[in-house]
Amino acid sequence: MKKLIPMLTIFFLISCNSSAQKKEDQQKETFEITKTEAEWKAELTDKEYYVLREAGTERPFSSPLNKNYEKGVYHCAACDTPLFKSEHKFDSGTGWPSFDREIEGNVAYGTDTKIGYTRDEEHCATCGGHLGHVFNDGPKETTGKRHCINGVALKFVPSEE
Repeated sequence: MKKLIPMLTIFFLISCNSSAQKKEDQQKETFEITKTEAEWKAELTDKEYYVLREAGTERPFSSPLNKNYEKGVYHCAACDTPLFKSEHKFDSGTGWPSFDREIEGNVAYGTDTKIGYTRDEEHCATCGGHLGHVFNDGPKETTGKRHCINGVALKFVPSEE
């Protein structure tokens, strides 16, 4: 009996690989632009692939776009979809480009639980590339949102003024 209880406990823990985890893998969204992983790898740099396709995070303060204050639009580095306007960018002090709002309809949202708690993940609505996360600690005088975006996921297009 003493051996049976630990064995049942181990069996129970192993069998906790729920069908919800399997469903999550099966519920991949479809996007207007879809490519194989080999095609993405051929088109993106290693850092872009890591962030956009593997939902990685670049080191804080490593992107030149973090301190970019030029007028223009920030596009998806993978598919060129316009995502954020420079007029909505602010210095959050976090080390990543931050915006108080997105270009409506061009950013999609999901849930990220990879680090042990739930965060609102952002990705490009056209190609599905991982951009970053959105938090409720942005400027109170505007939206109160902080779209914390990996600079490597963005391509800056200056305005033609």
